[in-house]
Amino acid sequence: MKHLIALAIKFVMIAAVLLIILTGFFEVSFADTLLISLALTFIAYAMGDLLIFRSSGKRSEQATRNSIATIADVAVAILVIWLIGEALVGSGTDVITPAIISGLFIGGGEWFFHQYLDSRVFRDRKSRTTTTA
Repeated sequence: MKHLIALAIKFVMIAAVLLIILTGFFEVSFADTLLISLALTFIAYAMGDLLIFRSSGKRSEQATRNSIATIADVAVAILVIWLIGEALVGSGTDVITPAIISGLFIGGGEWFFHQYLDSRVFRDRKSRTTTTA
């Protein structure tokens, strides 16, 4: 259940950024923007959050892990937006510029999203404090 909530939060964050940038400024259709948002959510969660963020260091090295995963998320976002955007919108439209802009904004959100993941989704059961009566 924690992963579903995290996916929903990530989707809303990505969709908001892409709707403002792709649809608002670059006139990409609403449906195409939502499709890109959905694909990016699942790809970035699997690669950036489950693989890279969780395995890029010790839990105590949160800032280092967060930096590595955020950089990876920016790169993944730019590539996914660019490649899927090219396929959906067509090669006659400049897609790389909005992909770069969107990727940078998404990276800013990912920094805070990783902190949420660490505190709510990936916390170890051993790290919880228990009290005895």
